[in-house]
Amino acid sequence: MRRSKKERQQLLSETIKENPFVTDEELAEKFSVSVQTIRLDRLELSIPELRERIKSVAEKRFENEVRSLPIEEVIGEIIDIELDKSAISIFDVKKEHVFSRNKIARGHHLFAQANSLAVAVINDELALTAKANIQFTRSVKENERVIAKAKVTKIDQESGRTFVEVNSYVNNELVFKGQFEMFRSKNKKG
Repeated sequence: MRRSKKERQQLLSETIKENPFVTDEELAEKFSVSVQTIRLDRLELSIPELRERIKSVAEKRFENEVRSLPIEEVIGEIIDIELDKSAISIFDVKKEHVFSRNKIARGHHLFAQANSLAVAVINDELALTAKANIQFTRSVKENERVIAKAKVTKIDQESGRTFVEVNSYVNNELVFKGQFEMFRSKNKKG
């Protein structure tokens, strides 16, 4: 079914509002038009490109600062964080992250994204991974975007451990899941 330009632009605007991290390529596929058409539509609607939307969302949502490690040491780009509760990061798989022969992402990059997000969500100067139980549920390929979502499931002040669950997705399909047991300072004032 072919939509009018007005209908398409209305739906495009709603789609981006629902998911600001959707790419022009994904939008082009969804609306059965060229990437150039999507770019022109965005231009007419004054909707910024993906990088600018990500930055905008991050600026609006960052009320806390990551305490456990410098932000540049986080693998992927943190787009949302609420310390000791939850965090989200985005990681774009590029040529340097994949095996050259099959274009499948090296697992340590997905683990590093999840692990650094589990560290970043801890509201403590000292946060280290004590134990991790991980599972890769499908291969990730070059040019795919991995969205990792971390959730603190338990904080045990007695042992100084925090338990964090991280699930990573490509287009809403689970590609990685991990349970992280994180060490933190016992003398944390809470």
